Parts: sequence; structure tokens; C-alpha cells
Amino acid sequence: MPPILGFLAALSAAGSAAPALSADEVTPAAAETGTPSCIAGRCEVKLTAPQLLGHVQKLVAAKRYDEARPLIAALRQAPGFDFQTRFLSAYVAQQSGDLHGAAEQYKAILADDPAQTRVRLELASTMLAMGDRQAADRQFRMAEQSGDLTPEVARTIRTVRDVIRQQRAWRLDFSVGLAPDSNINNATSVDTVIGRFGEFEIPLQLSDEAKAKSGTGQTGTLSAGLRLPVARQMSMLVDLDTAGTNYKGAAYDDYSAQLAVGPELRLGQIAAVSLQAVGSQRWFGGDLLTRQAGVRLGAQTAAGPRARLGLQLDMRRTDARFDDGFSGWQGGLYATYERGISRTLVASGGLFARRDWLNQAAWSSRELGGTLGLGGELPLGVNFGVSGTVSRAAFDAPIEFFSPDARRDWRLVGRATIGYRKLRFLGFSPQVSYSYTRTATPITIYDNKRSRFTFALARYF
Repeated sequence: MPPILGFLAALSAAGSAAPALSADEVTPAAAETGTPSCIAGRCEVKLTAPQLLGHVQKLVAAKRYDEARPLIAALRQAPGFDFQTRFLSAYVAQQSGDLHGAAEQYKAILADDPAQTRVRLELASTMLAMGDRQAADRQFRMAEQSGDLTPEVARTIRTVRDVIRQQRAWRLDFSVGLAPDSNINNATSVDTVIGRFGEFEIPLQLSDEAKAKSGTGQTGTLSAGLRLPVARQMSMLVDLDTAGTNYKGAAYDDYSAQLAVGPELRLGQIAAVSLQAVGSQRWFGGDLLTRQAGVRLGAQTAAGPRARLGLQLDMRRTDARFDDGFSGWQGGLYATYERGISRTLVASGGLFARRDWLNQAAWSSRELGGTLGLGGELPLGVNFGVSGTVSRAAFDAPIEFFSPDARRDWRLVGRATIGYRKLRFLGFSPQVSYSYTRTATPITIYDNKRSRFTFALARYF
């Protein structure tokens, strides 16, 4: 038996201790059968719903699935046993080899009640048996957040996830949608700015092209990755991330692509470090805007059974094609902490520091900030996520034409996303997100705000 199948068998055996339909939760009457009633040589057995449930569980435990199916259908007519019959139907389908049908039924249960850990474990095992390791790892990770797993089950999940990470060869995520945007050129909304000519300050009227423009674009994202084993605890990572928005005409079209390649070394089951070479490009208005090349060093580790800590150092050389004053070096240090606060909710927080050493001191800056987030699954098939970032940026030198003082900016970013897992089309579900960005600065030409909705199709499982 391949190692991962052996772990699955262990998980299935240990899973009976997970909450949902363990024998201990059935009422005492459920373990008994009814008393036969015989008339004219014909005997009938009348069972209460709890008794029928107990009998069905015995048949399922004995792997007598064909006998269990009609009884599950009969139990479905009893009020108050909807969850039990849905779970048993899915489990029988899974054990009978109908993996796709079982997965769909498990997903439907979790869409209504994402706190069902036993159902999530069975879905993860089913997805793994179907070969969808990325989806299986996601479900196992969410199951780990449950505080009521036995040590044996928790240990088995960690082992299975470690094997998945070692054997997972690729991933691919894709989304497409429409994005109404209040400021597609990221410009100010004021009509005039103050220009300095020696000792004189003169108001300057901005043209329409220099002010914020609204528009609706077609947007899409593509994220792909390869994990190629090269040694016992080492893999070669290849990550590709692209995003783009197409507006009417080409003047404000915005596209970006980033490729990262390098090794990852696993330090046991709870920690890993990676070093990748990174290259990226951005196009705006049909022209190449910037090109970057550098390195990215990352580390992550478990910080307890329900938490993870990550660190990342990013250093890049930027070649700005639109203005050489924006060319130079950029560096950033990021620390993140994630913690499961319930079976289906994850809270996160982070701190970051960024430094730009550009050719022009007026564009070089230091930035410190922090971020908070909360996301997860809710009943009725709803996914959600909210996050906010606040930072303070200080520039090295003033822009003399606008101010004798160097810029000091406050930067705010907020984002909210909601999705509906019950509705799926070709494996994708609808998602709506809203983002708000604000740059508050004393120099009005750089002061701006931006609101953007995105209506997209995204994949959850």
C-alpha cells in the first residue's frame, strides 16, 4: 500500500472519534431493534427513528451498504434527522466508490454547517482519493483548527499533510470578472494644485487627463505553481502569478506578471525555509512600465496546533521605463501570524517595513505598517474575508516645485470579500469583493482615494 493510502486508512479508522456521528452520540434506544409483530405468518418490525438510525449505523459499520441505502432513504422522511441521513448517504457513496457524488454531498453539508469537522475530514479524504491534493490539503488544514480533535487524529492529519506537500506537483487557480472602479488612473480628484515659483505660490488648473477617471474593466487573475522534489526534504518551487484589467481603449489597461523560482527546505513537519529568484513586469496603457529582478527569502513554522508564523525578506532592483528617477533598489521585511479562532474562522495579523533607494531622493521612501484580517466559512454556503492595512511613509527629500518639505503620507487599504459556495458553475462559485485605498498627503496632486468592486467567478474547492 502506498504511504499516503496507509495514512488515509489510519485517518478513516481514527475519524470515528471525531465529532459528528460517533456511536456514543446515538441515544440508547438506537442500539436496539424493534419487536417483531406477526399476523397470519407475515411479520413486521416497527422502529422508531433513533432505532432505525442505530440499525443503519450497524449496517454501514459492517460495510453492508446495499442494505443500508433503502433504510437511509426511509430515515430521510423522519423529522430532525436530515443531517444524519445526508452524512450517511455521502459516506455510503464514498465507501462504494462514487467519489464525485460523495464529494458533492459533503460540500453541500459543509455549505450549510461549516463547523462539522468529521464531514470535513471525510471530504478531505475523498478529495485526496480523487487526486485533488490541493483541495484535500485545504480541508485538512481547516480541520486542524478544530479544538476537539483527539491527539491521534491530529497527528495523523499532520502526517497526511506532510505527505501531500511532498508529493503535490502543481497547483492552478483562476478567476475572471468585471471591476467597476472609481479611479482607474490612481489620480487626484482636486481641480487645482499649488505650484511654487521661487517665493511665489501659484494655483494651477489640472486638465481632465490629470484627474481621477472612473471606469469598468474586465479583470482576471491566474496563479500557478510547481513543486518538484529534488531531495528527501527539499523541493524546487516555481510560482507564477498574473493579473490584469482591460478597460475600453488601451490608455489605462493594467497588467502584471511575476515569476519566482528556487528551492524550499523542510525542517521536519512544522517548519520550512525557501529562497527564490524573482522577476516581474508591469504594463500600463499598453507600454512596459517597470521591470524588477531580485530574491525572496521566506520562512514559516507552526506556532502551536492552530497557528502559524511567517517571515519574508524581499530585495529587488527596479528598472522604471517611464522615468529613470523611479529606478533603483526596493526592499521589504514582512512578518505574519495566522491563528484559527474557531473550526472555520482564521484571524491574521502582520507587520511590515519597506525601503526604496531610488535614483531620485524625492521618490525614495521608508514605510512602516501593519495589517489585520479575518476570514473563513459561514453557514448557508457563505465565504467571507475582511482585512485592513495602515502604514506611514516618509520620503527622503522634498519635491521643491510643490513643497519645501518632504512628503509624509498616511496610506489606508481596506478589503471585504463575500462568496457563495452553494452555487457552482464548472467548479467556480460567484464572489463579490470591494476594496478601498486612500493616500493622505499634504501635496494635493498625490492625494487620492479609490473604490473598486469586483464581481468574479472563483474556485473554493
